[in-house]
Amino acid sequence: MAFHMSSFLFASLAVFFFLCSLEKSFAFQTRREDTESNHLVHLNSLFPSSSCSSSTKGPKRKASLEVVHKHGPCSKLNDGKAKVPTHSDILSLDEDRVNFIHSRISKNLGHEESEEELDSAGAILPAKSGSLIGSGNYFVVVGLGTPKRDLSLIFDTGSDLTWTQCQPCAKSCYKQKDDIFDPSKSTSYSNISCTSSVCTQLSSATGNDPGCASSTKACIYGIQYGDSSFSVGYFSRERLTVTATDFMPEYLFGCGQNNKGLFGGAAGLLGLGRHPISFVQQTSSKYNKIFSYCLPSTSSSVGYLNFGSAGGGGGYNQVKYTPFSTIARSSSFYGLDIAGISVGGAKLPVSSSTFSSGGTIIDSGTVITRLPPTAYSSLKAAFRQGMSKYPPASSLSILDTCYDLSGYKVVSIPKIKFEFGGGVTVELAAAGILYVGSEKQVCLAFAPNSDDSDVTIFGNVQQKTLQVVYDVGGGRVGFGVGGCK
Repeated sequence: MAFHMSSFLFASLAVFFFLCSLEKSFAFQTRREDTESNHLVHLNSLFPSSSCSSSTKGPKRKASLEVVHKHGPCSKLNDGKAKVPTHSDILSLDEDRVNFIHSRISKNLGHEESEEELDSAGAILPAKSGSLIGSGNYFVVVGLGTPKRDLSLIFDTGSDLTWTQCQPCAKSCYKQKDDIFDPSKSTSYSNISCTSSVCTQLSSATGNDPGCASSTKACIYGIQYGDSSFSVGYFSRERLTVTATDFMPEYLFGCGQNNKGLFGGAAGLLGLGRHPISFVQQTSSKYNKIFSYCLPSTSSSVGYLNFGSAGGGGGYNQVKYTPFSTIARSSSFYGLDIAGISVGGAKLPVSSSTFSSGGTIIDSGTVITRLPPTAYSSLKAAFRQGMSKYPPASSLSILDTCYDLSGYKVVSIPKIKFEFGGGVTVELAAAGILYVGSEKQVCLAFAPNSDDSDVTIFGNVQQKTLQVVYDVGGGRVGFGVGGCK
């Protein structure tokens, strides 16, 4: 009897362990399949912490600047006193920028607009012309003048002219965190003559014809933004210091005497577009028209902006490159070709011709990626299906697919991958898929254009934690996963 009982217990234990093993195997298989098509995200990782985390995984180079979100704890512009824009404010400004980009790239570029005179020296600005900073989330610090003065400049791949506010602020200056640059205290400053061929380049760089100061014959630039912000002043040469060892002795920039706008305390803008007066082109002999950046996952982390080639290593070896496409109607923007998008491991039933009809640009200054309505509708449907177990939440401004995740510590969200020209596939980080208003309002960070013929814009939320390499001379842009935290 004892023998039979022990045999029974042994058999029962064997079945028990077999079932446990089977269950663990099944659970492991489920988790593996889940992580192949979904991100498992700790909700608190989507929110910035109260302190700054400066660690980055990016390649360390001598020509490297820290990239900081202007409203986060790492920002010297964030003194706790300045008004921080709401999410609705940020997304509304983003809509202004997108409308400007669409109008600039539109075939109807030649339509007439009313004009507004902003400076008596002769800079006449169309009411909605020039570039548009939008929310201008990210900035870097560079030195200007001799001796140098450190300035916090928003960097923008969709703008060409670098400018900063200058004393004596002949008409007005907005409030900035750094001391306003005073050219009279620099031994290396000089104005550009309005008869110089360099002065005439402002027309294509800013969308506005330059003016000429009546007394000094100095070249006057003017640039206006879609939210009625503007900068007007002298087009000048000055020593620009990038790092302790790198500088440009005669850098062309705008020395703003009349400035107004919502620039978040930054001293101006660093233009990284394609025009001859952009930083990329002016420094081509030093950095070979190559730069890269990584935008951190939250505003409490630090990214980087690097200049120059890595020489076949230093982090670029894992980058996958796709050719620039030609956005012929605008020389400032960097074009891409999108071949397709997948959600949760399944490719969306959207033809590549849907993306090619309006073309695509990559833009560091646009926050939310804008897709053709046909593609967005398909992406939204697939994403909602993958998020069906989570309670929906109300829309947040232009974002119409939101969830209340306040009852969860870990969530599973469908992975989104972009397929670019040349067969390059780029997987977005979780931080590149979601825009977080609050725990009760976590939204899909994409929005539709008004028409399939509008240009698609690959925005900065989608670029978070990616190492993005612009090889302008080589005619290509590269993406590397896990460029920074």
